[in-house]
Amino acid sequence: MSAASGVAVRRLLGSRSDALGLSVELLAGAAGLDRLITNPHPQKTGLALAGFQEYLRPGRVLVFGESEIRYLENLDADARSRTLRQALILDFPCVLITGGFVPPPEMTIEAERAGMPVLKTAVVTSTAIAKLTSILEDSLAERTVLHAVLMDILGLGVLIVGESGIGKSDCALDLIVRGHRLVADDTVEIRRRSETILIGTCPELTRHHMELRGLGLINVKELFGIASTRSSKRVELVVRLERWDTSREYDRLGLDDAFYEVLGLPVPLIHMPVAPGRNIAILVEVAARNQLLRARGHHAAKMLADKLEQQLRSGSLATPSADEAAGHMVDDVDEEETGP
Repeated sequence: MSAASGVAVRRLLGSRSDALGLSVELLAGAAGLDRLITNPHPQKTGLALAGFQEYLRPGRVLVFGESEIRYLENLDADARSRTLRQALILDFPCVLITGGFVPPPEMTIEAERAGMPVLKTAVVTSTAIAKLTSILEDSLAERTVLHAVLMDILGLGVLIVGESGIGKSDCALDLIVRGHRLVADDTVEIRRRSETILIGTCPELTRHHMELRGLGLINVKELFGIASTRSSKRVELVVRLERWDTSREYDRLGLDDAFYEVLGLPVPLIHMPVAPGRNIAILVEVAARNQLLRARGHHAAKMLADKLEQQLRSGSLATPSADEAAGHMVDDVDEEETGP
């Protein structure tokens, strides 16, 4: 597990910012391009210009919008220099001027003196703050890398984990043939967004590729079309593939909830035993369908247990508990399927 310590200011000048609609240019302070942005939320400049420094937070981009530029223009040259000097000596990584406004010359002078980069964008303040926050939240997100497979099954992000050689990629291939979408095979990069969201993606080098024993590497996008892959997906369910252990008692009712922790967040977990004759891909798909129903408040096992409990309460006191009765029902079904 790793967490980004900061984002260098120079990264805001890269192509990724342009792709997200926040094209910026450097006006001054090139010596400070290695300063680190450690907080994804920009700082409006009013407090800095007014001298309320105790309310400012370090590591945040200092935003100059129309109101700040107009305020500086109403000051004389000496007052502008003093005001900017006091603001720019604070622990900010850089200044971002929004709306395409031209800063006063004193800003360039004081920024060069302080070694603080001054960036400029034509995007209006509100939109620039939203886009910058999105870029920084993604770049500063806590991250980890897992040996797993990530699939988009009916819109649900399913992370398939298990020991090497257990059949994760084979299961994923079956799911792709059934119309589901591959996000990542073998190596899954997961980042934590906000407090409750985990986003999984694939490293650029291996994107759209799968490793299949006996076949080698295949390109899923070329074999099955663009609709068979996607670049990222929220992780909402974990399926752990395990070799069938005859001495182990597996959950047969699904009443107990289990969780898999990723970056400190619990994700619903399904233990899926693997044995000859079991179609794991279909079982994983059913697990995804069942999880979608649970998310809508429809828990089949609990609903059945509640019905049994109600019937038992209205009947004899000597009758078995709801869990035992449900277990007997499962045993009866198994006997009917196997025959005498």
